[in-house]
Amino acid sequence: MTFSLIFFFAYVLNTDSVMCSFPLPEDDVDLEALVNDMNSSLESLYSTCSGQQTESTPLIHSGQTSHHHHHHHHHAQHNQPRFRRSQPVHILAVRRLQEEEQQLRTSSLPAIPNPFPELCSPASSPVLSPGSLPPGEPSAGTYIVKIFSEDGIGKVVEIPADMTARDLCQLLVYKSHCVDDNSWALVEHHPLLGLERYLEDHEQVVQVQTSMTSDSRFLFRKNYAKYEFFRTPLTFFPEHMVAWCQETNRTIPPSQLLKNFLATSSYPEIQGHLYVKDVGRKSWKKVYMFLRRSGLYCSTKGTSKEPRHLQLLADLEDSNIFTVITGKKQHGAPTDYGFCIKPNKGRGELKDLRMLCAEDEQGRTCWMTAFRLFKYGIVLYQNYKIPQQRKTLLSHFSAPVRSVSENSLVAMDFSGRIGRVIDNPVEAQSAAMEEGHAWRKRSQRMNILGSHSPLHHSSISSVIHIAQLWFHGRITREESHRIIHQQGQVDGLFLLRVSQSNPKAFVLTLCHHQKIKHFQILPCEEDGQVFFSLDDGATKFTDLIQLVEFYQLNRGVLPCKLKHPCTVVAL
Repeated sequence: MTFSLIFFFAYVLNTDSVMCSFPLPEDDVDLEALVNDMNSSLESLYSTCSGQQTESTPLIHSGQTSHHHHHHHHHAQHNQPRFRRSQPVHILAVRRLQEEEQQLRTSSLPAIPNPFPELCSPASSPVLSPGSLPPGEPSAGTYIVKIFSEDGIGKVVEIPADMTARDLCQLLVYKSHCVDDNSWALVEHHPLLGLERYLEDHEQVVQVQTSMTSDSRFLFRKNYAKYEFFRTPLTFFPEHMVAWCQETNRTIPPSQLLKNFLATSSYPEIQGHLYVKDVGRKSWKKVYMFLRRSGLYCSTKGTSKEPRHLQLLADLEDSNIFTVITGKKQHGAPTDYGFCIKPNKGRGELKDLRMLCAEDEQGRTCWMTAFRLFKYGIVLYQNYKIPQQRKTLLSHFSAPVRSVSENSLVAMDFSGRIGRVIDNPVEAQSAAMEEGHAWRKRSQRMNILGSHSPLHHSSISSVIHIAQLWFHGRITREESHRIIHQQGQVDGLFLLRVSQSNPKAFVLTLCHHQKIKHFQILPCEEDGQVFFSLDDGATKFTDLIQLVEFYQLNRGVLPCKLKHPCTVVAL
């Protein structure tokens, strides 16, 4: 990146003006050393002009005198201590000047602050403190943010004011030694309200933190469905919920569907029945809803779209959409698929929330995804493309870290002089079984010869999976559902856990078409050795790692391949 630094200084000596300018520095110049040299030059120049009485030259904007700033500066002289007129006045960059003007309009400070507090006494210099800034607009500097992992352990991070959620996730991935597969996300969690939402990658973390209450917190979590609607839009937007598809009676092309949502000139609309909670009451009623770019509307007369029958329930511009995680228990929701629209300027009270509830998970996902697209539009697509562009750029310099979740695995045969890819699933299965038998024979031979390992092979195969990210131990079925819901509900999202009904068995929990299914992994014994199988012994594996790797390559009896492991990382 090229940095250019230009300083102008203007002096008026009686009736003559002297303009001193410094040349533009070259690229890769030490800016700090350059500023120090300029300050020393200013001190020597100031010593020759300190005894003369002059008037300060007004600020210059784009090479012309700005009468607007001169007027404010003259008006503010009564509120500020006067400094020597012959001292230099820095010409601020246009962007910084606009930021200062915006801060001054909403703060209680004088109209124009002293741009050089170091030239006055410290006691009389106006200082901008975070408390004097308008809410939601953090000042420059560093801030302390506390991030929590799924196990409840918090980590304090010092970040700059303009750090985005994507940058903070990459920082946490680096500090936690995780694989950066662009599926990590930051969650805004409100435990008292039972709400949470994933921050968009471009959102500034400090700005979001200023609108959070004392009981709220940030969580660091996987979210595989963050941009999944760009890959499979028809799964997220069923035809019966897209208004223009119903009106034209035609099938939606995926490219045209996304184009309509991203383009500001088009007017797509999501429609359907939703349960709405009455404000200040515990009752819910089912009404027909319409989600447009201008907001969320309900029809007061059946499914009528006439303007006189539409009532605005929530605005998209100044609101955020949250998932309700305690819908039935805390809010008395009729289903488990609740969400709500929370205004940004609200105090976080229940009366400020617009509580909604869908019939199924697909309906809730459609409403919430459309809300994000209507609010952010093309910005979401840019967020989706940035990691891919970075990956392409880095691939020219170094080999990226492989991730099972985004790189498909292939079966290889290295028995010959040159390795080859095994395309036939039956041959791949045979190769996997042969490799497993060979590994078992080697371990048996080592035990006979006196291996230093204190564990027998059967003991190793029963505990070797414990350290894997997809193994979650003795969790309940409900807990596995919660983890799957939190991390995206995309096809191939899976985890393994210990069976509650059979202590010797395991359970594979898999998500397919936004539905969660469970498959029991039973142990079976052959020739004194214990194997694991998903299909009643038709396909046997020596340990769970081999089983998972096989079904990552082959679908087998499963509805889809294993693709995204549910990962819980401690910070």
